[in-house]
Amino acid sequence: MAGGARGLSDLRLDRDGAQLIAGAARDMLPALEQYYASAPLAPGRRITCLGALGPFLTGTGAIAGVVAQLAGRAMRPVRAIAFDKSPQTNWALGWHQDRTINVAARAEVEGYGPWTVKQGSLHVEPPFDVIAGMLTLRIHLDPVTPDNAPLEIALGSHRKGYIAESDVASVVAASPVAACLAQPGNVWAYATPILHASQRSRSTARRRVLQVDFSAVELPAPLEWALRA
Repeated sequence: MAGGARGLSDLRLDRDGAQLIAGAARDMLPALEQYYASAPLAPGRRITCLGALGPFLTGTGAIAGVVAQLAGRAMRPVRAIAFDKSPQTNWALGWHQDRTINVAARAEVEGYGPWTVKQGSLHVEPPFDVIAGMLTLRIHLDPVTPDNAPLEIALGSHRKGYIAESDVASVVAASPVAACLAQPGNVWAYATPILHASQRSRSTARRRVLQVDFSAVELPAPLEWALRA
């Protein structure tokens, strides 16, 4: 961790914008293995229907329980992406904030825009308060080592609100940066607006991560979240 003395296990969601919950997804690993075994190889596959993953992420499921405990209220999964970084699917991602949500259909609603399409999936930028109230969980199927492209986060950047592109580099330079190492079954929880990045992997091992965004917000009609259980 650059620029700070706290270890990864000492990070806290409210203060730092991230928290490690060791072993929280251990019972989910067989279902994740089955999903990845049946899914075509892709760097990041957007999931539209949770299927067998749903019981863990909704209702009284283990991951839904983690979210409720961290947030202090129930939240529903609203976007899911299955990442698979390997020598065949390797990439780097610069420092940025997540600012868009995945919706079922386009509708012109005040405060929502611009619109984008990602892998055929419709996304829109909502009012920033929607993003600020969300949580992002990353559920790890493989070990994440320093060589295996751990997610890097700028600690505390989630408290700075909307960060203009021109200010991202200076905010990162002024922030402690943590590399989020993990073991299979570990879950990292993040404040969705936190600045984050990922380098290309230097390892030959796969790094499979299910990333799920959670929200307690009901979108203004006729907008609807795209993800279904």
